[in-house]
Amino acid sequence: MPRRLSRETVLRTARVGRLATADLRGRPHVVPICFAFDGVAIYSAIDEKPKRVAPGRLRRVRNIEVNPAVALVVDAYREDWRRLWYVLVVGDAAVIPAGTPEHLRATRLLRRKYRQYGRMRLEDRPVLRIVPRRTVSWFAASAGARAR
Repeated sequence: MPRRLSRETVLRTARVGRLATADLRGRPHVVPICFAFDGVAIYSAIDEKPKRVAPGRLRRVRNIEVNPAVALVVDAYREDWRRLWYVLVVGDAAVIPAGTPEHLRATRLLRRKYRQYGRMRLEDRPVLRIVPRRTVSWFAASAGARAR
């Protein structure tokens, strides 16, 4: 992404990020996620892609329930290292139960961004909410990081 794009634009348009959670002992767990950003919070559905356990038993969900501190990295790797960039969001996460107004808003937002969600039943599954506390971005072309 060109360096002139803002962090907000990156968070609104990027297709995938890596979510890091940790349990009470601090053991990390990182998974790729699809997400949508509404300008205030980042949402990620626990969708119908195949999983080995029920949604509430996923490690990321269990970790957030006991330790809401998370990090989300959105990045791009290119062989031309002048085009590398990343945005790191450090924030607090929560599990939003199905049936709440916030859950409904989040699933609508996610469906607008990902057409694949139009064929999935998200209404019965939890959504993760991340509220950013700190955001850092770096674009190789700008040769520096900017923190907020």
